[in-house]
Amino acid sequence: MKKIFVSGALLLAFFCAGAQHRISGRITNQDNDPLPGATVFISELSKGTVSDNHGNYELQNLPDGKIRIQFSFIGYTSRIETVDSGSGNTTLNITLKQTAIEADEIVISGGYNTTQHENAVKIDVLNLTDNRSSGIPDFTRVLTSVPGVDMISKGNGISRPVIRGLSLNDILVLSNGVRFENYQFSDHHPLGIEEFGIETVEIIKGPASLLYGSDAIGGVINFIKEKPAPVGQVEGDYNLQLFSNSQGIVNNLGIKGSTGNFYGGIRFGNKSHKDYLQGRGTFVPNTRFNGNSFLANAGYHNRKMSLNLFYDYSRYKVGIAEEDAIDTINALGRGRKPEIFYMLINNNLISARNNFFLDRFRLEVNSAWQQAGLMHFEGPSEVSIEMALQTLTYETRLYLPSGKGSEYIIGFQGSGQRNTNSNNRETILLPDAQIINSSAFGLLQQTFFNKLKLQAGVRYDYRQMKSDPVSHPGDPAFRPSLEKNYGSFSGSLGATFNESEKILFRFNVASAYRTPNLPELTANGLHEERYEVGDAGLKPTKSVESDVSIHYHTDNISFDVAAYYNILNKYIYISPGSDTTDGGSRIYRYSQSDARLYGFEAGIHFHPKHHEWLHFETTLSNVTGEKANGENLPFIPASKVLTDLRLEKEKLAFLRKSYVSMNVQMTFDQNRPSPQEEKTSGYTLVDLGIGGRIRASRQMISIGIRVSNLFDVKYTDHLSTLREVNYFNPGRNLSLDLKIPFGLSKTNRD
Repeated sequence: MKKIFVSGALLLAFFCAGAQHRISGRITNQDNDPLPGATVFISELSKGTVSDNHGNYELQNLPDGKIRIQFSFIGYTSRIETVDSGSGNTTLNITLKQTAIEADEIVISGGYNTTQHENAVKIDVLNLTDNRSSGIPDFTRVLTSVPGVDMISKGNGISRPVIRGLSLNDILVLSNGVRFENYQFSDHHPLGIEEFGIETVEIIKGPASLLYGSDAIGGVINFIKEKPAPVGQVEGDYNLQLFSNSQGIVNNLGIKGSTGNFYGGIRFGNKSHKDYLQGRGTFVPNTRFNGNSFLANAGYHNRKMSLNLFYDYSRYKVGIAEEDAIDTINALGRGRKPEIFYMLINNNLISARNNFFLDRFRLEVNSAWQQAGLMHFEGPSEVSIEMALQTLTYETRLYLPSGKGSEYIIGFQGSGQRNTNSNNRETILLPDAQIINSSAFGLLQQTFFNKLKLQAGVRYDYRQMKSDPVSHPGDPAFRPSLEKNYGSFSGSLGATFNESEKILFRFNVASAYRTPNLPELTANGLHEERYEVGDAGLKPTKSVESDVSIHYHTDNISFDVAAYYNILNKYIYISPGSDTTDGGSRIYRYSQSDARLYGFEAGIHFHPKHHEWLHFETTLSNVTGEKANGENLPFIPASKVLTDLRLEKEKLAFLRKSYVSMNVQMTFDQNRPSPQEEKTSGYTLVDLGIGGRIRASRQMISIGIRVSNLFDVKYTDHLSTLREVNYFNPGRNLSLDLKIPFGLSKTNRD
């Protein structure tokens, strides 16, 4: 024991000892004027600062070796600089170029911390700070502002993302880089991510199995947490949101602080919504939901390592608008508290993200434990389903010494998962089961002539799945035990060509692989208002997608267009049949077929340099999904055009940095439904918003007011599962968003 203690002490001394490196400098514009309040951030350390009133910045206690430093300022092109901090104190002065079009965001989900134009894979970035006043109770629907992204929804409290026609098990959701596991197989279950505490969302459209493994066949959505407070500062914020349509109220309070080596933060949240009103004013029974959340984080770093720990907790009650509940809820009247036919959902997630700086190498070691608890109530105390899903994940990435224009990553990932049913409930939706995943991958990125960047990689995945039997032979609900083993290679090749500073071409071809999951193999029972039947003989889905895109921008305008073609072998999907159970429930079956998905996305953003008060943006997206026999696939979104007009003014009456906005969504008819679906009529929605900042003492309070569905249109989206019970999407809604910052700071800036 004494030897172990001494060895541990020596190891800790090794990681903590040594010279403390420092980087400092001045951030200016092209006229050499200082940029006060510019953000300086090192992602690998979760450490940052802001420049002072003279544009000066300083970062201390930095590790040996090469580190990437991000520099950003609103209205200017972001930059990433790689610096060798091992040389001692380093001076790095930065000049940022002013631009009206912010087209080169910094992204982290592609394997490297790079600017968008340096990345071989296109990653869409959505800043949630800019979208708080969206007027939408379920914040995840903000993602539909990205072309090619849609939502399967069941009221205000339940939605699941769709990327280029793929959804549910084909989309991988990450919480700060961690696979988020919470029974994502069903469109009846909410996503479960808390919006406050999230700063940006990065979306990879198309196969991303190389870095993230099975289930990333359709794409990845990575919810990235807010940055720690700048070094030496303590800050916080209180957020209030009000919604007229659902009489909803959302409260959230957060505080965070940072010293030279430590940082930490906590955040508390609460939300409550009544049944929403559909177009023309009648309420939709049992679309109410409410719950609480708690987030915490802490970190430590020195010149040898960066340790980061996160805890996320949420507990929600979500009403289920199913046919059996409608008459009873209508008799009870519109309410706020779910009492019958609802879900109780508990999510716990503890994750650690750590970096170790080993001379010229960087070792990233990540791990997480999460538990998703799911209970279905048919009455105040009548539980029909009770399950818990526990998942342990781990990941190791080794960033090898890079040469001139080259970067290399090798990695290992794995997880262990257990599903458990409790208390002998009436319905066994999924059997007790254990799943083990393991994988290895390698990624190479090479730059040629400062114009052409190639990225290539290969991956191998292995999965072992075992499930216990349910009931006994002869029982209609009987399911035998199951044991499956799967393994497969996948790979990708991508290229980015910068023809000039203004024109960028991308081409990618990627293979992806997804094994059938537990519900697809074993389902045999009533789930909400439908009876779901799995197929133990399902085979893994394999796909190959090719996509090409062009980006062009000047100081005034940017233009993007992308086209893709995805070939899927043994694509797995669930669709309604024409038959029903003896009780009248419609039977949905998991099936598979060769299929193809193809489409395009285009967008234009106009922001004239000499009229910076004007923003105009419009996007178009289209996707077609077909089986090999020519039949249409189910749950394919209709084509849509989104148009945003935003007028900004530095001061409008008592508002500073004020804006007025109009958003128009034009969704076309969906005339290509699957054989079991009905056609859906198109619709047009108009939203209006106004907002800005109000000075209160030394703080700037942000306020936003928005009217969604201004004309109270009565419409049904093709991906709304409430179509099955003849209800429409939400009608007119007036929302208020208020953010009150507080805290102590070295500097005070507007």
